[in-house]
Amino acid sequence: MNDIIRIETNSRASRAVIYNGIVYLCGMTAEDRSQDIRGQTQQALARIEKYLALAGTDKSRLLTAQIWIKDIVNDFPIMNEIWDAWTVPGSPPTRATAQCDMGSPEVLVEIIVTAALPLQA
Repeated sequence: MNDIIRIETNSRASRAVIYNGIVYLCGMTAEDRSQDIRGQTQQALARIEKYLALAGTDKSRLLTAQIWIKDIVNDFPIMNEIWDAWTVPGSPPTRATAQCDMGSPEVLVEIIVTAALPLQA
């Protein structure tokens, strides 16, 4: 049986959970929420890279992504531009994007990813 490993856990949630060779990240948002959609998307993706590295993997091993965006009409093209430049060519994950009301009004984008750990020899 595999152990469940939790990274940066508090009473409500963990930033990442690793189980059975899969890394599940919580929703990542920008740390500086005064930024526009470009800045918030870049910051959220940087945080994703940080937590994937802490878990022992990277963005080339993404399996799926969920993107929640506050204003899909105006911000979707810009977010996609940043996303497309960030993902590894030839290795995009499955993805769903939806507009939603965010937990905080200043949050413009939240991204959730799941990734595989590298195979162990």
